[in-house]
Amino acid sequence: MSTVTLVGTRLADVGREFVYGGESDACEGCPYRGQCLNLTEGTRYRITDVRENAQTLECAVHDGGVRAVEVEPASVPANVPSRRAYAGSTTALAGDCPHTECPSHQYCVPDGVDFEEERTIQQVLGEPPHDHCPLDRDLTLVEFAPEEQ
Repeated sequence: MSTVTLVGTRLADVGREFVYGGESDACEGCPYRGQCLNLTEGTRYRITDVRENAQTLECAVHDGGVRAVEVEPASVPANVPSRRAYAGSTTALAGDCPHTECPSHQYCVPDGVDFEEERTIQQVLGEPPHDHCPLDRDLTLVEFAPEEQ
């Protein structure tokens, strides 16, 4: 189910994904708070529609103002321990990884998932993009189902 919210005009593209970070200090006193701060903090969202006839509203956070868009919770690609990588099962990430140069880092430390958080695997995608894990972890690339709202 989609939700109408406001995002910066420079970010208002169908298909763009973002993790909602919550309220900024600059939001205090804004007349559009109700339309803008209506998402779940820490959840990854995908923009599914940009309201073309909606006006651009001034915003203290986004220098180009904000626009109305429709968003839905998005799935999250992630590397998980292979022994738990089955579609429909629940699991958590293997743990933090300091190797930011690794091609798998974005999947080992994905935006929108906490390390202790149990998530349902929607689909097994296969081998991770790295040839060898610097932490010697046996990992499989999966897609976590979107969070329930």
